[in-house]
Amino acid sequence: MTTLNDLTTPTSATPTTGMSRSLRAVIGETFDAVLFDMDGTLIDSTPAVLRAWLTWGAEHGLDPAFLDGRHGHPARDIVASLVPAKEFQRSFERIQELEMAEISDITILPGATEALSAIGENRKAIVTSCTRPLAAIRIMASGLTTPRVIVTFDDVIHGKPHPEPFLLGAQWLGYEPANCLVIEDAPAGLHAAHNAGCTTLAVTGTHETADLNADLTITSLTEIQFTTTPAGIHITQKPHHTPKTKNNNPHKS
Repeated sequence: MTTLNDLTTPTSATPTTGMSRSLRAVIGETFDAVLFDMDGTLIDSTPAVLRAWLTWGAEHGLDPAFLDGRHGHPARDIVASLVPAKEFQRSFERIQELEMAEISDITILPGATEALSAIGENRKAIVTSCTRPLAAIRIMASGLTTPRVIVTFDDVIHGKPHPEPFLLGAQWLGYEPANCLVIEDAPAGLHAAHNAGCTTLAVTGTHETADLNADLTITSLTEIQFTTTPAGIHITQKPHHTPKTKNNNPHKS
């Protein structure tokens, strides 16, 4: 299994903002590359994440509701929004310590292994809001075999919902973002992908369909077939599955 310590850190990419577009097709289309979110998309770390953050919140006297709407945001940004500046470094180091210790029940989500295996090495990447050490620990705990390219929060200036992480993932693979498919489970990640110019496929689980503003929404990666072709990654629907197309336009910023 490739670990994050084996990877070269990519250079920063220039972000683009204010992009809006119409809904795009996913099923039947071929993409240059697929950029996967990690937590909630490829692996289930939700119980571990909740334990760590609820412990951290209790230590800071916070109501558990402080976590509402935070999924998919970098830990550094969450901490910065909740504690005084003078307490930031100590508080950030504490949540890192708690999250690194909570790995007992992290598992691979259905369809994740098959999806990654089906896609050629130079056409896939993980783009996560985790720091590099935390991503490495969660990947190891889950047993997931990872792509060669992994973009973490440590590799960017701005994390999700800023588009920089996905711009960087596409750049590191050598493709235009507009020709990439992003697979995400969180509104923050979908917002980042939209503004990077990518097509979006949302997976429910951590959020309901109504909260996921994507070109297409599915309940599991087992619903989709990924096929590597000379032209790229071809996306088809597996029999007996009906992905949910959004009725509204993607988020416009």
